[in-house]
Amino acid sequence: MQLSVSWKCARAAVVELHDGESLFTCADPWNIFINDEPAGTTDRVVTYLDGLEPRSVYRVRFERGDDVATTVVVTEDESFTLDVREFGAAGDGERDDTVSIQAAIMSCPERGRVLIPAGTYKITSVFLKSGISVELAEGAVLKARFDRENLAYLPADATGAPGAGYAGSGRLPLGTWEGETCRMFCGALMGMHVTDCVVYGRGVIDGQASFDEDNWWFEAKKIRIAARPRLIFLSECSNMSFAGITVRNSPSWNIHPVLSSHLGFWCLTIEGPKVSPNTDGLNPESCCSVTIKGCHFSVGDDCIAVKSGKLSMPRALRPPCRDILIEQCYMHDGHGSIVLGSEISGGVCGLTARNCRFERTDRGLRVKTRRGRGKDSVIDGVCFENIKMDQVLTPFVVNSFYFCDVDGKTDYVQTREPLPVDERTPKVASLVFKDIEAHGCHAAAAWISGLPESPIDTLELHNVHVTFADDAKPAVPAMACGVDEMCRAGFTAEHVDELVLDRVNIEGTEGDPYVLTDVKEVVRR
Repeated sequence: MQLSVSWKCARAAVVELHDGESLFTCADPWNIFINDEPAGTTDRVVTYLDGLEPRSVYRVRFERGDDVATTVVVTEDESFTLDVREFGAAGDGERDDTVSIQAAIMSCPERGRVLIPAGTYKITSVFLKSGISVELAEGAVLKARFDRENLAYLPADATGAPGAGYAGSGRLPLGTWEGETCRMFCGALMGMHVTDCVVYGRGVIDGQASFDEDNWWFEAKKIRIAARPRLIFLSECSNMSFAGITVRNSPSWNIHPVLSSHLGFWCLTIEGPKVSPNTDGLNPESCCSVTIKGCHFSVGDDCIAVKSGKLSMPRALRPPCRDILIEQCYMHDGHGSIVLGSEISGGVCGLTARNCRFERTDRGLRVKTRRGRGKDSVIDGVCFENIKMDQVLTPFVVNSFYFCDVDGKTDYVQTREPLPVDERTPKVASLVFKDIEAHGCHAAAAWISGLPESPIDTLELHNVHVTFADDAKPAVPAMACGVDEMCRAGFTAEHVDELVLDRVNIEGTEGDPYVLTDVKEVVRR
């Protein structure tokens, strides 16, 4: 049995047990020992550890009966600790502690730690700084205010000298809403052009969103002053890590990094009511080198949605998402578990999702695209493997007719007749689904559709097993015009150049197990 260190900072670490399991360890929980002292138990493959000291060596041992796994954690350096209480933060849930917390952050030296101890801290927006760590200790809660009139917002684009802006575009993107620049309220935690920063701990960031008349989810589609904030928003950041914390009740998307690179999200809990609007869990947009590991999602929309802007944005502001790893994550009660799109005009190149578990989500592995996303919207090198699903309505969805945006139900987007291929035509190049068990499904085993003028190049399924719930209920498998409710439907696919069906077993369908239209080549193994 092998134990390894996945991530570490000066006072915390994430370790991973390699026992062949996904998400949860087999059999009983493991006992944890740090330098031979008991340190609790774990039933997870990926475990967050804290209470460590800087520049120290720790022997970590997992024991369960006769099974033993060990590793060594050498913690990072730390120059200084600043406690926000020493800067005037009350932590009583009444006083606004924003300025006190911000003062501690701005005063913190490089490689220093800002400590937010147990307490309830009322805040507007806190901005992170490069080169520091922020520890949100167990029992600490940052409670975000929701009185719009007293909150700052980001302009859609900042203006500057001629030739200034991002990558020669002449624009500095700041506020954003669903793939386009838009005036947007600042979130509870903001990172703007930040590098080498860590946020960790067992504390909570609470957006306090609700359906009350003066709160964020009331009349959610209506923009009042500015668009609803993300709870954590990162723009043009690099080398940042978030570990251990809980994020809940976000006004809109919970965590949204854009135009950022080398990001790590470790052992986070991201939660909100299933009925909360647009509360996606974690949406990397036009980002590269992103790791999402050991995280728990239960939200009101897609759990993870990988995005890359809309065609109306300059090309420099919507580069592709690249090199994304999603591993050992648990998703339940959202709309889609792992989703690509629909704002995906820059495309996705190189994404692996593996060793995850989905429960009671509407869709499992989901691609959302449509005409109008553009020729740069190419989805390529995407692999989903070793996934377990339970009570997911439709486990596999590739929808090239997703009816989002104001023009989403127009003939241009929704016609099933082939249109000329032009600058607006997207492409799904290659998708691989491997070693997947999906049990207790309801609507359909799969609903797959490329465009008639731009078919999916290659779709591969290897060792896939799908069963249906005894009490399966009808549901719409994909959000596209003309798609009716289905129940116990099989594998539906259209407009695919090559479909590989390797050890695919679908049990309990009503009607034909495979309905294939305009599929040029089917490889069965």
